[in-house]
Amino acid sequence: MKKIGFLSFGHWSDSPHSRTRTASDTLLQSIDLAVAAEELGADGAYFRVHHFARQLASPFPLLAAIGAKTERIEIGTGVIDMRYENPMYMAEDAGAADLIAGGRLQLGISRGSPEQVIDGWRYFGYQPGDGETDADMARKHAEVLLTVLRGKGFAQPNPRPMFANPPGLLRVEPHSPGLRERIWWGAGSNATAVWAAEQGMHLMSSTLKNDEGGAPFHVQQAEQIRAFREAWSAAGWQREPRVSVSRSIFAITSDLDRAYFGGDRDSSDQIGYIDADTKAIFGRSYAAEPDELVEQLAGDEAIAEADTLLLTVPNQLGVDYNIHVLDSILTHVAPALGWR
Repeated sequence: MKKIGFLSFGHWSDSPHSRTRTASDTLLQSIDLAVAAEELGADGAYFRVHHFARQLASPFPLLAAIGAKTERIEIGTGVIDMRYENPMYMAEDAGAADLIAGGRLQLGISRGSPEQVIDGWRYFGYQPGDGETDADMARKHAEVLLTVLRGKGFAQPNPRPMFANPPGLLRVEPHSPGLRERIWWGAGSNATAVWAAEQGMHLMSSTLKNDEGGAPFHVQQAEQIRAFREAWSAAGWQREPRVSVSRSIFAITSDLDRAYFGGDRDSSDQIGYIDADTKAIFGRSYAAEPDELVEQLAGDEAIAEADTLLLTVPNQLGVDYNIHVLDSILTHVAPALGWR
């Protein structure tokens, strides 16, 4: 059994071929897609966060709106770039959204990826300390967030407050119990997966990772997952870790599917550079008739290792088509692979 959800990047463009022409279109359709996915029986609605781009950015208003209109589905991010975040304010926003959703947030955070502008986090008022990298800064922000989410008081109260305080040191409010145990780290390397385990964060692994050894993508990703689980056990955490992988998977069941994704049948892993020094491997897409998909996906070692599968959706094709994409996987593929 696997949890199966969708991951949307929330693109919009003023193109005659796009069903999402504006930011408003993307936000409102994201809510509609999450509601429809819950009705379909999907397990998760996840959203990518990018800044300075015509994509979803500030996630918490969207997550709160989805939380208010759904009852069961997990609601998350994949991922929030912690280089841009004030962890105190983020803890307040996340706590509020999680309480609205009844404790269903699953927040994926990370050091982020190359963005639309150079050092975009500087425009948000952040810069690494002396001798630190932007990745160091992201991990520091994450560590502060994890500490604050525990809900312990740390701030000295005013002796003459406007409103009466509870006794002792104060914490940021609102606090949502349990949210600290539902934070995930988007790891691009084996080392950062191990670090995430040591911090007690679940693992998110996407469709790309650092190329560490030259094996096929799904094999390297499976090795990353096993390293994470070993580190989790060694750290002595008493709760069960979770692992998600994301994939582009399209079951071709109609002429429209064939027109959109028939050209992806021969997809293969790709090697590239995400910055001047980091060689990365990008995982293949899957597009085929259901029987062929089942055979292909059965050989994906990383999916086998994970408990959660996030299906990347082409959100600019509209809510109805994306529900068809999800339904095709849940109906024609997942049962044959024992995921349902």
